[in-house]
Amino acid sequence: MGRLFGTDGVRGLANRDLTAPLAMNLSVAAARVLGEAGAFEGHRPVAVVGRDPRASGEFLEAAVVAGLASAGVDVLRLGVLPTPAVAFLTHALDADLGVMLSASHNPAPDNGIKFFDRSGHKLPDEIEDRVEAALGTGWEPPTGSGVGRVREAHGAVEQYVAHLLSTLPVSLDGLKVVVDCANGASYEVAPEVLRRAGAEVITIGAAPDGLNINAGVGSTHLDALKRAVRESGADAGIANDGDADRCLAVTATGEEVDGDQIMAILATELREAGKLAGDTVVATVMSNLGFKIAMRDAGLTVIETAVGDRYVLEVMRERGFNLGGEQSGHVIMLDHATTGDGVLTGLHLLAAIARRKRPLDELAKVMTRLPQVLVNVKGVDKSRAKTSPELTAAVAEAEAELGDTGRVLIRPSGTEPMVRVMVEAATSDQATAVAERLAGVVRTALS
Repeated sequence: MGRLFGTDGVRGLANRDLTAPLAMNLSVAAARVLGEAGAFEGHRPVAVVGRDPRASGEFLEAAVVAGLASAGVDVLRLGVLPTPAVAFLTHALDADLGVMLSASHNPAPDNGIKFFDRSGHKLPDEIEDRVEAALGTGWEPPTGSGVGRVREAHGAVEQYVAHLLSTLPVSLDGLKVVVDCANGASYEVAPEVLRRAGAEVITIGAAPDGLNINAGVGSTHLDALKRAVRESGADAGIANDGDADRCLAVTATGEEVDGDQIMAILATELREAGKLAGDTVVATVMSNLGFKIAMRDAGLTVIETAVGDRYVLEVMRERGFNLGGEQSGHVIMLDHATTGDGVLTGLHLLAAIARRKRPLDELAKVMTRLPQVLVNVKGVDKSRAKTSPELTAAVAEAEAELGDTGRVLIRPSGTEPMVRVMVEAATSDQATAVAERLAGVVRTALS
């Protein structure tokens, strides 16, 4: 059996992979492990629990709350809130543990459980491993006054909204914005924050019914936002995903602004304010070469990590950097959050527009996005991707052809018998030609 915890908690098809008994047992195990580690020493333990609007979140929340309370942990129910709000409130409310129920950008039938420590950071791998090992093992449950009590966390939403607004450097007065909440966790918070920041706000994807999360809306489906921005004459559009840890944007003319461009804009803003730690941005190997060239030309350093916001965050925390993220829209602003926060990111992107009094399409020109082509080659022996002499030679030839205006990345999939071939080049035709050529080599050399 593989590891239950993935890179972003436990996730799967709700009521099939992620069942109520599993959710309850995970919560009991987490409480036991943290208690044994001394996290509850000298006080009565408290946990906060939040969720996105998925229908399955209702019964999974009940299971998590039951598990925690049965293990002697008092529970504050936050209701429907973004993942980064749960991370923030875990720390802000002096809780010992935070639990978020969400499958992020996945479709409605999926769900997941993510745990945060008292500082608002995801539990480390070694603690997750201990939680998994404790599943189903014997324990002595508390009785009487030792059981946990459950109550609603009144005012928690306002506390998070106030925190977001406190980070805003300028008012958004005069800006007209469309916000797409993906029928997800930000459907109340995002419009409220933007209105109180001074913007005129139009909302789409803000009518969750438990089954429509991420369905044709949100950061993975930008067409609806593009239409709404053009039809309303808005200055910009902001899109979150289902749990609002991502943010992508759309210009007044309907052009997409991805995570790389957002990071480039925010890096420029922070550097000009003297607040970009180490004049450095942390990104993944999938960030566009155009982003790296733009940052280099601006005198900034880009540090690359493996794909995944958890790896970006690890480097940021270890080395003291305060801005990082992914092309997909996970942007981490460590001065204000402990994880990627899509509402916070959108707020600061709009603040850059307001401060500079320039449209988003102009700000996005801080970098030139090179054409990027990704080909997934399935059914091959991915274990030989790094050692095949034929593939190594083909990559070297392609890199010589592309020179300084392109690059090649060969990535074995972490979960499937598949190798990803990514090529960036000066033109889309060249990127496509090189990617297809390399994909052919992967098929023959690794079959």
